[in-house]
Amino acid sequence: MNINIFPILFCSIIALCCLIQMAESTDAMKSSSAAAGTDAAVHIVYTERPQDEQPEAYHIRTLSNVLGSEEAAKEALIYSYKTAASGFSAKLTPQQVAEISKQPGVLQVVPSRTLQLHSGPGKLH
Repeated sequence: MNINIFPILFCSIIALCCLIQMAESTDAMKSSSAAAGTDAAVHIVYTERPQDEQPEAYHIRTLSNVLGSEEAAKEALIYSYKTAASGFSAKLTPQQVAEISKQPGVLQVVPSRTLQLHSGPGKLH
């Protein structure tokens, strides 16, 4: 059997170059965001249910204790959970996560994740 290896080799080299380019661009994005100080990520902060105030006001007050002002807390607040659980989501740096974890009434702080479900028998991974 006579196999021409040139097309296989050519495709392999192109694929390798694409992978290297993707890795370099990912590294560049990471270093530029670290240099800009944008290492903040969305976290979900689970809290105790407030007894004497509205949940959103309690969430803003808890967040403002870490961020320094009510205005900064309102800007960082993404969503306030009030029905099935008490808590909120906000964009926080690792230092802010450590600090808010120590606040009274904060039960848990977890990174927000997006999960994708498969759709149909041909989409299982």
